[in-house]
Amino acid sequence: MRLSNRSFPEETFRGRNLGRALIVVALTTSVAGCAGFLPLDAPDAAATKTNAALITSPSVPLPYALMPINPDVLRATNSITDDTGAAFSKLSGGNYRDVTIGVGDILTVTVYEAQAGGLFIPREAGVRPGNFVDIPRQQVDQSGNINIPYAGSIKVAGLTPRAVSNIIRDRLKDRAIDPQAVVAVAEQRGNQVSVLGEVNTPQRFPIDPGGISLMSAIARGGGPKSPPYEIKITLKRNGRIYDEMMSSVIHHPQEDVLLAPGDTVFLTRVPRVYMVFGATPSPGSIGGTNNRRFTFENDDMSLAEALAKSGGLDGTRTDSKSIYVYRSEPKQLLENVGIDVSRFPTRTAPSVYAFDMSKPDGMFQADNFKMRDHDVISVAESPSTEFIKLMTTLNSATTNASNIGSTIFNTR
Repeated sequence: MRLSNRSFPEETFRGRNLGRALIVVALTTSVAGCAGFLPLDAPDAAATKTNAALITSPSVPLPYALMPINPDVLRATNSITDDTGAAFSKLSGGNYRDVTIGVGDILTVTVYEAQAGGLFIPREAGVRPGNFVDIPRQQVDQSGNINIPYAGSIKVAGLTPRAVSNIIRDRLKDRAIDPQAVVAVAEQRGNQVSVLGEVNTPQRFPIDPGGISLMSAIARGGGPKSPPYEIKITLKRNGRIYDEMMSSVIHHPQEDVLLAPGDTVFLTRVPRVYMVFGATPSPGSIGGTNNRRFTFENDDMSLAEALAKSGGLDGTRTDSKSIYVYRSEPKQLLENVGIDVSRFPTRTAPSVYAFDMSKPDGMFQADNFKMRDHDVISVAESPSTEFIKLMTTLNSATTNASNIGSTIFNTR
């Protein structure tokens, strides 16, 4: 049966055409994310490119090494993590035997003579074959000198007390009766060290007669304000600077060196962090932490601990066979595990470690893999997740279009 156009009012066709147009608009805006209709808090990609005066060519892909984790790779990377660099143990000097008299020190000088009647001791004052006289305390002047009667001005800065004693004896031997001199540092004001920064009692103090080690000096400054794994120790000596984490000094006694006169020890709080991206719980859902940047909680944080702190894996989205850790490694490490490093022109190579945590051994390896400062963890999504996202978007679009169409036709 053939129906003519006259069977339907013109308004009906107009209404249907309008409905079809609105459905198309709804589908387009839903799929396109309502671009141009919703306010933005920043320029989008299209606006950024459109308003650019110059667009440079994209860079070539960065070469990196992808290393599925195995016992050899795990052992090699952990050895680099545990390597302290021995910044402090390589320092020379710092022994108290090398500590010399400095400008500002106050010295005591005692001169002995073999018998009375000599240069310093009158004959009638002697009650025994020999005697001594104390010279008034001498402070080393800015030129590094002290003055001793009948011996004149003596440059003592940079010398040991024993060396100064010998100089005084030599200058008096032709005038005193078999003289001997004893020189001691009563107050050290020149051979001092400073402990500053994140310590409870910053101060400057002289080196003890028996010498003082790095950790002892920090203890004298009241100790650190933060945990050792967050404290970086900077040692300044003779215009050069040496850095090392405090936890490394604690675990390696050879790094606890003796300080030298003029050393400055500065403590800085440097929290170590790592970032987590991908298929993990949404930021803010874990303990109120509203970001994906987490701090270390101990000296040797493992990958398993890092993932646990970030909320673990999202069971509805995660591909547990594809857990990655991004960092830069020395090329020597890659060579040790049999990787050709000829494509990496720099001293380090971008490296990606791959973990399969769908198997028990992957769990053990993750618990033994030691994290480093600023490591990036990426948890890949399962292939089905992308399909589900697409279907959800399409379902939302078709639902919106259907609702609009139903509204239009129901009002006719």
